Amino acid sequence: MPKAPEDCETMVEVRAGVDALDRELVALLAKRFGYMRAAARIKPARDAVRDEARKASVIAAAVAEAEAHAIPADVIADIWERLVEGSIAYEFGEWDRIRA
Repeated sequence: MPKAPEDCETMVEVRAGVDALDRELVALLAKRFGYMRAAARIKPARDAVRDEARKASVIAAAVAEAEAHAIPADVIADIWERLVEGSIAYEFGEWDRIRA
């Protein structure tokens, strides 16, 4: 188990923590993409995949969380923009695959 950030005293400890967290983040993203597969399965029409209002609310929620955690909201907005666009592209691919 890696040390908490505030307990790290060496770069080896910092890197071990970052590497462990990256593995957790990828596992969480895999679960998120599972929800995209579910959305592709559930949505009745391909044009329902892209929902700009939902995209904006997801990004706004991530920015609010970033602000609540005192981390750079602009960075989180950029990451979430890419995440949501990638999720939409993935969902389109899944929607097409399911109905092929």
